[in-house]
Amino acid sequence: MPRASTGPGLIVVYTGNGKGKTTAALGLAFRAVGRGKRVFMVQFIKGSQSSGEYETVKHLGPDLEIVPKGIGFVPTPAAKRHPKHIAAVQQAWELGIQKATSGDFDVVIFDEINNALSYGMLDPTPVLEFLRQKPEQLDIVLTGRDALPEIIEVADLVTEMREIKHPYQKGLAAREGIDF
Repeated sequence: MPRASTGPGLIVVYTGNGKGKTTAALGLAFRAVGRGKRVFMVQFIKGSQSSGEYETVKHLGPDLEIVPKGIGFVPTPAAKRHPKHIAAVQQAWELGIQKATSGDFDVVIFDEINNALSYGMLDPTPVLEFLRQKPEQLDIVLTGRDALPEIIEVADLVTEMREIKHPYQKGLAAREGIDF
């Protein structure tokens, strides 16, 4: 097994139909902060509604920053083309790139960017260009369903979450502290 490294940053993808992609990214973020790294997460789809992660990050101080830029769930194919959703996704991309190239962060998480790409709300060309030319030491995490094959190809680590069983199938609503 290779020893721990401080070598070049990785591109990590958490994708799939199952639950836990953002949670996995946050686990990585907590581990990084615990090792003295600075982490920035921009959320492409999620809006500013209250969630447990926003409350937790208040306790981690300046080393972990989460900015929700989305306007919330994209429920229909027509919503994917809604100018407000597209504008929010573009703002999230611009903010993420600004933070990733600032030199202020060791890890940058693009939460739900895979959704934005697969929905056609964001052009994959500049994303792929950035990933291929990212700052050498920077770790990048991309989450969301339906990661494009080109994203998977450029990544160093890809994990797919697969839904086997979910409480929604029983008609149970999302639960505070479990789902948000």
